[in-house]
Amino acid sequence: MIVIASPGQGSQTPGFLAPWLELPGARDFLGDASEYAGIDLIAHGTVSDADTIRDTAIAQPLIVAASILAWRELSARVSIADAGLAGHSVGEFAAAAAAGVLSEGDALRLVAVRGRAMAEAAARVETGMAAVVGGVEADVLAKIEEHGLTPANRNGGGQIVAAGPRPALEALAADAPRGARVIALQVAGAFHTDAMSSAIPVLREAAEGVTPSDPRHPLWTNADGSRVTSGTDFVARLVSQIASPVRWDLCMSGFQEAGISGLIELLPAGALSGIAKRALKGVPAVAIKTPEDLDAAVALATGAAA
Repeated sequence: MIVIASPGQGSQTPGFLAPWLELPGARDFLGDASEYAGIDLIAHGTVSDADTIRDTAIAQPLIVAASILAWRELSARVSIADAGLAGHSVGEFAAAAAAGVLSEGDALRLVAVRGRAMAEAAARVETGMAAVVGGVEADVLAKIEEHGLTPANRNGGGQIVAAGPRPALEALAADAPRGARVIALQVAGAFHTDAMSSAIPVLREAAEGVTPSDPRHPLWTNADGSRVTSGTDFVARLVSQIASPVRWDLCMSGFQEAGISGLIELLPAGALSGIAKRALKGVPAVAIKTPEDLDAAVALATGAAA
């Protein structure tokens, strides 16, 4: 089974959408997506600087729109009806759209609400996140707990993301677990922790206005790595996941149980395919960063050498 993964916040870079606008229909899609999200995604994906697109309220709909665009382009080139789907954090909204759980418009409307609500929650307290790369997992988790932090993302492949107050993150960096590096992440707050709890009722209220469908593809949840067959259940998990840890490690275990034969990471790709190469040994992975990468993704999806 090919698994198609949608990345999370932090994957965006200035100008990353520019080459995609050359594809037929891409500008029209992004124009419609901008209407759903209530922000100019074309401008933010082409000319806005790094600080601007780091804003949670901008970054989240921008990433989801980009992933949906890449999904549309890939599915127009090759049959991926049997592919499995998953998203990392905010990428779950793109996965929900690709799986047919949400319409593209509903996914973009909801993620815009999520981004604004999480930005407001982050503004209340000075918090952040840092990736802990390497080391022994048990030692890393113990050190994170020792400094009063939360393992907000357990990504597998030797990467755990700690979240909490910035002074505690600085203390962790100065007291890194043996064999590990602590890398500060350019995000606005402690996502997937209790610091985001105020965003949950805001997104829940918005989600009450959509009618989800059951997924047309195998679909895994970040909550516990399980496959979800109910669209209503998946949307409920999208809401609660705001303040719960991302278990991408368990998602990858689920891929392996399903017999994964390759992973394709949608735009703006890089992080998840990199983790897959470390954690899913022998499983080929393709990162779709530019339109030129679509050929390699098509080759992988059709079983040819990538």
